Amino acid sequence: MKLDEAIVYLLASSGHGMKTEQIAREINARGLYARWDKVPVTDKQVYAVIMSHPDTFVKSEGRIRLMI
Repeated sequence: MKLDEAIVYLLASSGHGMKTEQIAREINARGLYARWDKVPVTDKQVYAVIMSHPDTFVKSEGRIRLMI
């Protein structure tokens, strides 16, 4: 699973918006995405993915949500 797919999966299953820190923590805890160098996903990586997919994600009130 790619990182953007892992973020979509989490947001869809949570039913509400999440902060980037929460998303990174859940991805690492559930093992949804593994970097090639085995370093845990950071909130900065999550933010970069979200900003590069404006058609999929929206940031409002400090939380990330899926675009409906």
